Amino acid sequence: MGERGGLCRTKLAFMALTDAERRVCNIISGRRDALLDDLRLHVGIPTGGNNRTALDETRERLCSRLSRLGASVELVPGDPKPEWLHGVEPGGYTPPTAVCRRDRDVEGARAIMLSGHLDTVHDPDGPFRELNIAPDGKTATGPGCVDMKGGLVIAVAALEALEEAGVRIPWSFALNSDEETGSYCSERALRAEAARLLEHAKATGQQDPVALVLEPATPEGGLVIERAGSGQFLFEARGRSAHVGRDFSSGISAVTALAKCILDVPSLVDVERGLIANVGPLEGSCATNVVPDLARAWGNVRFPNKEGAEWLARALEMIAARHTSETGLPSVEVKSSFVRAAKPLTEGTQRLAERARAAAADLGQNLPFTKTNGVCDGNILQDAGLACIDTLGVRGGGLHTPQEWIELASLVERSQLLAVLMMRLARGE
Repeated sequence: MGERGGLCRTKLAFMALTDAERRVCNIISGRRDALLDDLRLHVGIPTGGNNRTALDETRERLCSRLSRLGASVELVPGDPKPEWLHGVEPGGYTPPTAVCRRDRDVEGARAIMLSGHLDTVHDPDGPFRELNIAPDGKTATGPGCVDMKGGLVIAVAALEALEEAGVRIPWSFALNSDEETGSYCSERALRAEAARLLEHAKATGQQDPVALVLEPATPEGGLVIERAGSGQFLFEARGRSAHVGRDFSSGISAVTALAKCILDVPSLVDVERGLIANVGPLEGSCATNVVPDLARAWGNVRFPNKEGAEWLARALEMIAARHTSETGLPSVEVKSSFVRAAKPLTEGTQRLAERARAAAADLGQNLPFTKTNGVCDGNILQDAGLACIDTLGVRGGGLHTPQEWIELASLVERSQLLAVLMMRLARGE
């Protein structure tokens, strides 16, 4: 079977679809080859590593297509990340967020906010650079093919199919470039767009808007309806430098103080309660024969709710205080940023997920529900007040690895699901 054959031409009855929904689905089916070509193009643009050239090119390509659908485009300047975060380069590129709006009023229609990220985790100069189709034509591997270049491809295709079919839906589409590193640059833009849509709905008496995020589905096509929250932290220990051989007793080791803090972190973990704490990158002395006066450790936490976040923040502060001497050295300072609130299952999200499941069933697709400790921009948008489901992208797996793969049939299937769901949500279902 060749490459094109991998986008299997599943014959679906579409018995429960309206004529308009069936027409949109047929338009998308007719674009299966174009969907694959579009995916190959975007996978080949290396948007990992805050690669400005690639991010700007991808943003321009997508915004240009959305503009042709009648959308206005606003580039919202990005906010700088906290300088203490691991990997932040002072003066580095702070990407904007593109907010594309085609939200002219359609009487009685609910506004829909789409959200997707342009960045990946993959090294733009590494060997994993392009889309490679498996011999059976059913899957492909490539950097970002599911997370989330595939999601971006199917969303634009769905909007173009709706336009071609004459379906008018008020939508906005936020495209950010730093989701993989915490959405620090784009959080303000995401929250502002959510607030704008909510205020507009209130002022006009329309139904509350909803958010649909294009993170990849689980390999079996599952929809994540509940997520943990996430936070970053830094332990920074300071001591007194000294020569190990000549003046060891005058030194105070920052590494030793830091090590004590790190050993305390596992005591914060309670997986059954959804509390997770992990220490990752470490930074210590530059030489073995010098008592180190500075040491750092960066870490990440996950939590199920606001109370869990507050408890972890206090616990980290207590660890730092415990290993700070009354004399001032060694001293340990903790810095933390709990930027992504937990995304518990709410009534609004439950209803929205059920609508998505019903649409999937009418398309002959399964849509099981699940939860995860992973985080995404759906956390931000639900915290901003929108009912939100956030795994409406393509099916695949191997996220964040050189084995990242996509099920190619999901390009058509998930684009159809997104389009039908948008049609039903807009008309008030």
